Amino acid sequence: MRVRKRFILIGLLFAVLLLAGCGGPSEEAGSTDECELSNPPLYEKGALTVATDKPAYPPWFKGDPKNYSGYEGDVASEIAERMDLPIKWTVEPFNKSYAPGAKDFDFDINEITITPEREKVVDFSNGYFDNAQGVLVMKDGPAAGAKSISDLKDLTIGAQVGTTGLDFVNETIRPTTDPKVYDSTNDAKSALESGQIDVFVTDLVTTVYLRDVEIDGSTVIGKYPRNEQFGMLFEEGNPLVGCVNEVLGEMKSDGTLEELQKKHLQQYLDVPTLKK
Repeated sequence: MRVRKRFILIGLLFAVLLLAGCGGPSEEAGSTDECELSNPPLYEKGALTVATDKPAYPPWFKGDPKNYSGYEGDVASEIAERMDLPIKWTVEPFNKSYAPGAKDFDFDINEITITPEREKVVDFSNGYFDNAQGVLVMKDGPAAGAKSISDLKDLTIGAQVGTTGLDFVNETIRPTTDPKVYDSTNDAKSALESGQIDVFVTDLVTTVYLRDVEIDGSTVIGKYPRNEQFGMLFEEGNPLVGCVNEVLGEMKSDGTLEELQKKHLQQYLDVPTLKK
């Protein structure tokens, strides 16, 4: 049962006792949205335990896992610094992160899109990046000339399991044959390089990075905005969300978040929008 639900039940019980003349309710802790920055509830005392997948891809993450930079690495580090805490990085596979149940971290930052389905079993911070889906193909492949969503319908499309990229394929492209689903970005990347798929769909920044750095002869033919935001993921009912949202709000209002995006991501965002 969620912490918030327990508080509601306790509050109702106290209200009944008050009406029965048995005394008033005592003070209880606040909701999961309340958090004291001076004394945040942490998974491990004295440190902010932050999870991400392995491997962690640039430009989201750069450098040594003990001292990540990159966009998400810097966002997490800035949050920790403003909370006056060191970071302890840990590994959490993407596909496991949004599963229900207890978490062995304070939050996970790993290009995880906030969705209603995921919010049923985990909690999210406010969004820290507006995402679009990117479409990566080989320059000499059958998808190279595609200009629209309809041009992709008869091609073999791949995406990672559990991603909004796969949702985009199924809900918007609606290919004539079922998409091929992979456990990781690496698996889908290899499938594109070897010709097992004609198209790989994932978040825009990652497709451009793969084009520029990892897959020779590839190109991003377009992007498709879906009103998606990445959020930091927490165990359901974790009151630390309130602290992180407070710090994130400061980072937005003072321009820090925008500066980090320009530093790490701007070069990856200039891609034409696919027509329907």
